[in-house]
Amino acid sequence: MQADSFDAIVIGGGIFGCYAALYLAGKGARVALLEKEQRLFRKASLVNQARLHSGYHYPRSIATAALSDEHKQRFTTEHRQFVNFSFEKYYAIDHFGSFTDPGQFERFCAYLKIPCERITEHPLFNFHRLEALYKTKEYSFDPVLLREYYCRQVEENPGIAVFKSIRIQMAGAAGSKWELDTTAGRFHTPMVINATYAATNAVNRLFGLREIGLTHEISEIAFLTSVEFQEKGLTVMDGPFGSIMPYGLSGLLSMSSVAYTHHKISYENLPHFDCQVPEDPGCTPDMPGICTDCARRPASNAYKMLRQMEQYFSEQVHFQYLFSYYTIKSKLKTSYIDDGRPTEISKLHDTPALYCLFAGKVNSIYEIEKIV
Repeated sequence: MQADSFDAIVIGGGIFGCYAALYLAGKGARVALLEKEQRLFRKASLVNQARLHSGYHYPRSIATAALSDEHKQRFTTEHRQFVNFSFEKYYAIDHFGSFTDPGQFERFCAYLKIPCERITEHPLFNFHRLEALYKTKEYSFDPVLLREYYCRQVEENPGIAVFKSIRIQMAGAAGSKWELDTTAGRFHTPMVINATYAATNAVNRLFGLREIGLTHEISEIAFLTSVEFQEKGLTVMDGPFGSIMPYGLSGLLSMSSVAYTHHKISYENLPHFDCQVPEDPGCTPDMPGICTDCARRPASNAYKMLRQMEQYFSEQVHFQYLFSYYTIKSKLKTSYIDDGRPTEISKLHDTPALYCLFAGKVNSIYEIEKIV
C-alpha cells in the first residue's frame, strides 16, 4: 500500500484540533486533520455552556483562573464576531453549602484584577437565598458560529487535508515517522497531535504511549428562553449549584447544574458507560459517539436544573425550557482536588513526535503555540 506523507497529523476535529491544524499550516506544514465523525465540531466543542472564562469560575484554582484570563483578550479580539459582549453577568454565593464565602471571592477577584461589584438590591433576584451577588464582566462565545468559521477555515486551507468518517486501525513508529493504517489509507508523518478530548487515552493507547488520568461524565446542557432574563446571566458558585447565561448570539440561554448536568460518570481512563452496547459500534470506550444523537442517552434533568435555579430569582422571572444537548465531558482526575481545569500538553514521544493536547476551555487554544 502506498502511503501519503504529511508534515503533521492532527487527530480530532473539535476547536483544539482545528486550531492546531491551522496553526501548523500557517507555518508552512502540510497537515492532515482526522475526524471519526461525519462532521467537525459535533461534541464538546459544540455542547458546552459557551462561557468565555475570565477566571471567576475557579476561586479554588488560581492556576486555572489565571490561565483563563490570560488568553481571554486575544480570543475575544480574534473571534469578536462570534462573541456576545453585551449581556449583564452576575456571580452569586448561596447562603448554604458554598465552598467560598464573600470575603474569599472578593480577595480572589482583587488578586486576579477582574471586575467584581457587590450588588445589594436587584428586582430579578431572591436575596433571601443569595448571601452575596456580584456584577462581573464575562462574555459568551457562539459555538455554532464558531463551528461554521473553523470548518470553513480548515476545509478551504490548501495546506490542510480534512478526513472525516475516518478510523485509525493501527499506528506505530517506522524509523523517524509514524505510520498510520486508516480506513482512508496509510499515512506517514513525523509528528502527531492528539486533540481528541474524550478519546485521548484511546489514541495514546493506539500509539503504545502512556495514558493520562481522566474521568468522564455524560453531561447535559439545557436551553431556555426568558423574556425577563434575556441577555443576562447568573452563576451561583462555588459548590453544587448552577448557571444560566446566553448561548453566544443565538438568543437562547444555556443552563447547567453541578448536581444535575452530569448523568453518568466513568472513573476509568477510557469512557466506559452502561449505555454502550455491543450491537452499536458507533459508541465504544475507545471510540465514543455523539450523545445527543443516541437513543439511549439519559432522560433529561432540565426541569430539576430549572427548579434548582429558580430559587435564586424573584417571582417576576420566568423561564421556558426548549431542548437539551448531550456530550461526554472529560477532566483530569487531579481536578477533583480544587475543581481546576488546567490545560495539559505533553510530548509523549520524541522521534517521531507525538503531542497529547488535553484542554476544556476554549480560550486555551493558543497553548499549542508554546509547545509545537
